[in-house]
Amino acid sequence: MRDPLFRMALVLGVLSAVGPFAIDMYLPALPQVAADLGTTEAGAALTLTSYFIVFGIAQMIYGPMADAIGRKKPLLIGVSIFTLATVAAALAPTLGWLIAARAVQGLGAATLMAVPRAVIRDVATGPEAAKVMSTIMIVIAVSPMLAPLTGSLVMAWGGWREIFAILAVAALISLALILFVLPETLAPEHRRPVSLAPMLSGARRLLTDRRFMGLTMIGGFGMASFFVFLSSASFVYTRQYGLSPTGFSLAFAVNAIGFFTASQFAGPMAQRHGMERVISLAITGFAGIMIALALIVWLGLDALPVVMAGLFLGNACLGLVMPTAMVMSLDPHPDIAGLASSLGGTFQMLTGGLMIALTGPFMDNSAASMVTAIATCAALAWCAAAASLPRLRLA
Repeated sequence: MRDPLFRMALVLGVLSAVGPFAIDMYLPALPQVAADLGTTEAGAALTLTSYFIVFGIAQMIYGPMADAIGRKKPLLIGVSIFTLATVAAALAPTLGWLIAARAVQGLGAATLMAVPRAVIRDVATGPEAAKVMSTIMIVIAVSPMLAPLTGSLVMAWGGWREIFAILAVAALISLALILFVLPETLAPEHRRPVSLAPMLSGARRLLTDRRFMGLTMIGGFGMASFFVFLSSASFVYTRQYGLSPTGFSLAFAVNAIGFFTASQFAGPMAQRHGMERVISLAITGFAGIMIALALIVWLGLDALPVVMAGLFLGNACLGLVMPTAMVMSLDPHPDIAGLASSLGGTFQMLTGGLMIALTGPFMDNSAASMVTAIATCAALAWCAAAASLPRLRLA
C-alpha cells in the first residue's frame, strides 16, 4: 500500500473508532448508570438502543450529503454534533436526558460510519481497497480491546460522567484530524446535487441488486452478532462467571483479538484467492464455529475458557468477512458510493438493533442464551451469502 494511502487509512481508522469507543467504553458503566439515575438495568440499556437506532437511520443523511458537497464537510458537521451531545450526556440529570443525548450522539457518529467507506471507494478499489479497509480495522478492532478497559479505569477514579468527558476530548481531536490532516477525495466535478429523484433512482438500483443486498445483509447479521454480544456480555461475564468490571474488560478484549488479527489478512488473501472465495470460506467458518459453540454450551460445557475460545475463533472468521463484504458491496457502484455506503450502513445497524429486540426476551444473562443468539445471527449471515453469491466457493 502506498504511504499516503496508508496514512489516510490510519486517519480514517481513528475517526471510525470514535463511534465504537462511544459504545464499548461505556459498557462497564451500565450498572453505575442504573444506580445513579434510579433506573433498572433494562432502562440503562435503552441508552445503547437509542444510540444504535439513530446511528443506523442517520447514515441515510450523510451518504447523499457526501456525494453532493464532498467528504470533509459531512464529517465536520457530524463530529460537531457528536461533541455537543457528548457534553450533554456528561451533564445528564435524568435517564430521559441521557437517552436523548445518546440518540443525538448517534446522529453525529453516523457520519463516521457512512463517509469513510465512501472515501475508501474514492481512492481505491478491489483488493487494494480491502487492504485499506483492513488497515482501518486495525484501529477499529483495538477499540473493543481498549475501550472497556479504559472505561473501567476511568470509573476507578471517577464515574460514568467522566467517561463522556474523555469522549468529548476524543471528538475534538477528531475534528482537528478532519480539518488539518484528511484531504478531500471527491472532486467538484464528480459531486451529485442532493435531489430526491436521483436518490430514489439510486436507492431502487441498490435495493434491487441482489448481490449488493446480500453482501449488505452478510455484514448486517455479522454486525448483529456483535451487538448481541455487546448487550449481554457484561451481564453474562459478571453474573455467571463473577468477573469484576476490569475482568470483564480484559475478557472482552481477548474476544476482539481474533477479529483484529484476521482482518489484517483480508486484503492479502483477497489478492491471492479472490474476494468471493475468501468471504465464502470465512462466512462458512463463522456459522459453523458459532453453531458448534452453541451446541457445546447447551450440553453443559459452558466454562468461561470454552466460551471465550469459541468466540475468539468465530470473531477471527468475522474479521475476514466484514472488510471483504464492505468492499464487494461498494465496488460496482462508484457513481453512488456515498448513497450505497449509507444505505448499507443503515441496513446493517437496523439489522443489529432488530436482532437485539428479537433475542432480548430470550436472554437470561447466561452464556447459553448469548451464544445461541450469536449463532442465530451467524446462520442468517450464511443464508445471506448463499442467496447473494450464486456458488459458495469453498474449494
